[in-house]
Amino acid sequence: MFSATLFNIGPFNICLWNLIFLAIIFLIAAILRRVVHKSLKNYAKSANINLQGRRLTWLKLISQSVYLVAIYVGVLSFKFNNKDITFSDFLNFKLIDLKSFQLDFYDILVIVSVFYGARILVNLVRLYLGRKFRKSESHDLATEYVYLQVARYVIYVFSILFCFQILDIDLTLLLTGSAALLVGVGLGLQDVFKDMFAGVVLLFEGNIRVGDIVEINSSGKAGNNDNIIAKILKINVRTTQIQTRDGNVLIIPNTRLTQDQVENWSHGSELSRFIIEVKVEFGSDTELVKRLLKQAALSHPKVKTSHPVLVRLAKFGDDGLEMELVFWADQSWDVSNYKSDIRFEIDRLFREHKIVIPYPKRSVTIEKN
Repeated sequence: MFSATLFNIGPFNICLWNLIFLAIIFLIAAILRRVVHKSLKNYAKSANINLQGRRLTWLKLISQSVYLVAIYVGVLSFKFNNKDITFSDFLNFKLIDLKSFQLDFYDILVIVSVFYGARILVNLVRLYLGRKFRKSESHDLATEYVYLQVARYVIYVFSILFCFQILDIDLTLLLTGSAALLVGVGLGLQDVFKDMFAGVVLLFEGNIRVGDIVEINSSGKAGNNDNIIAKILKINVRTTQIQTRDGNVLIIPNTRLTQDQVENWSHGSELSRFIIEVKVEFGSDTELVKRLLKQAALSHPKVKTSHPVLVRLAKFGDDGLEMELVFWADQSWDVSNYKSDIRFEIDRLFREHKIVIPYPKRSVTIEKN
C-alpha cells in the first residue's frame, strides 16, 4: 500500500513513503534551521556581539543554507523505490522537449542556484557597503541604502538575463514577436511604469531618502491641514513605505512623492519657524498678552533663544483679537508635542493674569409674524 506509485516526478516513481520521507526531511531542516539560528544568536548575545549589519547577514546566510542540503537529501530519498535511477538521470530528464525549447531538471536546478547565488551576492554587497561606509567619517545610511538598492536591481536583472541564456531563449525574437503585446501591456500598466520610473528618480536624485521626515500634501493643494507627516522607511521599485506619527506603516506609490508637493523636513536648515494662533478678548492688555506669549514660548527647552520670538496682531477678528506667536525650533518628529506644551503654558499664564479667550458669539433674531 505505502509502496504503490502515486505519481511521477521525472524518472522517479513517487509512493507514499517518498512523501513521508520528504515531510520528515523538511521538518528536520526547519527545526535545524531554527536551532542553528537560535544557537548563533545566543552565542552572539553571550559574547556581547551586536547582531546588526554584516553579522546579521551572515547569520541569515548560514541558517538558510540548511534548506539547500534538505533539497539534495530529498532528491536522494527517491532512490528508496527507484534504485536503478541515479541523481544524474533525474537532472537530465526532459520536462519539456520541443523542437525550439527544451527544459530539464538540470536547468531548473541551475536557475534556482542562480537566484540563490544572486541573493547571496546581494547580501555580500550589503556587507561590503556596510564595511566601506562605516569607515567613512561622513557615514550616511540613506546613501548606503541607495547603493544597495541599485546593486540589487543590477544583480537580479543580470540573473534573469543569464537564465534566459541558459534556456537558449533569444531575447531579440521574444521582444520582436511580442511587440504588439508589450504595447498593450504598457498602456494597461502605464501607472505601474510611472511608479517604477519615479522609484528610479527617488533613488538617484536623492531629494527624498530613507530616514527623512517629510510632509506630504494630501490633496495636491497647498494649505491643506490634513497633510501627512511621515518618516521614509523603505523605497522600493514601485512603492515607498512610510511611517506616520501614529505608528502606522503606509505603502504609497512612488509618484506620490515625485508629483505631489512634499516638504522634506530633513533637508536644509535644522530649524524651522512655527506659529501658534491665539485669540484674546477685545479690550485685553495687548502688551501683557505679548509678554505672556513670549514667556510661554521661551519656557520650552526646544525653542531656540538664538532666534527672536515674535508676537503679531494678525487681525481684528469677529470674536476678538487674533494673535500669532512665532518661534523657531528644531524641525522634529515631535513638534506637535512642543506646540501642545506651549499651549498648556499659555492657558496657565492667561488664567493666572485673567486674560480671557473669547467664545464665538452669535446673535439670533426671532421675528414674530
